[in-house]
Amino acid sequence: MAENNYKWYVLRAISGKENKVKEYIESALVTSSLFREYVSQVLVPVEKVVTVKNGKRTIKERNLFPGGYVFVECNLTEESYPLLRNIPNVLGFLSDVKGSAKAAPVPQAEINRIIGSVESSENELQTMETFLVGESVKVTDGPFSGFNGTVQEVLQDKHKLRVDVTIFDRQVPLELGYNQVEKE
Repeated sequence: MAENNYKWYVLRAISGKENKVKEYIESALVTSSLFREYVSQVLVPVEKVVTVKNGKRTIKERNLFPGGYVFVECNLTEESYPLLRNIPNVLGFLSDVKGSAKAAPVPQAEINRIIGSVESSENELQTMETFLVGESVKVTDGPFSGFNGTVQEVLQDKHKLRVDVTIFDRQVPLELGYNQVEKE
C-alpha cells in the first residue's frame, strides 16, 4: 500500500490532447484500484473567455497553460511513474532539470495561485455577463458613488465599463470597473 505522500506534478501531453489525458486518468480512477491508490486528482487549468461576434456573445474555454500541461496530484513512486508516463498522448513529466527523467513537484503555493486565478476569472466572467450596452447602472464606489448612468461600452480586455453619468445636466464619460457599479 502506498503512503499518503501526494504532491502535484505536471504531465506533458501532446498539445491539444490535454482533456483526453484528463479523461483517461479520471476514468482510470473509477475503474482501477491501482490508480486510486496513487492518484488523487487531475486538473487542466482553463479560463473562460467571452467573445462578441456579430452581436452574439459566446463563452469559450481556453487552456490557461497552452502547450500540453496536465496537473496531477499523486504519490509518485517507482510503481506509479510508469502508470502515468505510459498514458496515451503523454510525452513525460515536467522536470526542473533539462534532460532529467526525474519529475519535479509543483509547489503548493503555485497550485493555489493557479486555482485562485481560474476562480477569479470565473467571477469576473459572471460580473461581465450582467452588463449590456444601454443599461442603467448606479455607481457604488469611488468619487461618483451614488450617481446614475448608462453603459456606453463594455471593455472586456480591461474588465471595465464606459458609463455616461449625468452631473449638473451634463453627460460625463467615466471608465469604471465591474465592481464599481450595479444594475438599477
